[in-house]
Amino acid sequence: MAAPIIPESGSIKKAVLLINMIDPGKFPRLLSRILQKLHLKAESSFSEEEEEKLQAAFSVEKQDLHLVLETISFILEQAVYHNLKPAILQQQLESIHLDQDKAEAFVSAWIAAGQDTIEKFRQRILAPQKNLEKVFVEFSHQELFEFYNKLETIQAQLDSLT
Repeated sequence: MAAPIIPESGSIKKAVLLINMIDPGKFPRLLSRILQKLHLKAESSFSEEEEEKLQAAFSVEKQDLHLVLETISFILEQAVYHNLKPAILQQQLESIHLDQDKAEAFVSAWIAAGQDTIEKFRQRILAPQKNLEKVFVEFSHQELFEFYNKLETIQAQLDSLT
């Protein structure tokens, strides 16, 4: 099995117990919504009103709901970071004792939207920041040549990711 990317901490264990209690019919929609908004770091996946509805639907306290949402986001972020294949994601989820139906829901959501989510993260990370000041840089011929070679190396590394 692959090295664990999801630690079995106390909070993860508690979150897994809570996730395993969620209605299997409602869980895929929850996952899908989190996955859609995962790349929007500053924005919460759910509004305050939606969180209250989720608390009622899943019969959990507010702090437990937050733990569940944060844990699902963390698992999906790890899947993005490691560009996990669906089978490896399934193994990772089973290793933390997530129920089979929940693990399969994660894998299905990942198959459906994983590559799109990874691409959104890449765009967010690689997109230039707006309103940058113009910066003028002077290079000697040697420095310019070294800079060019570094850019070529970076480009080759990026190309190998795709």
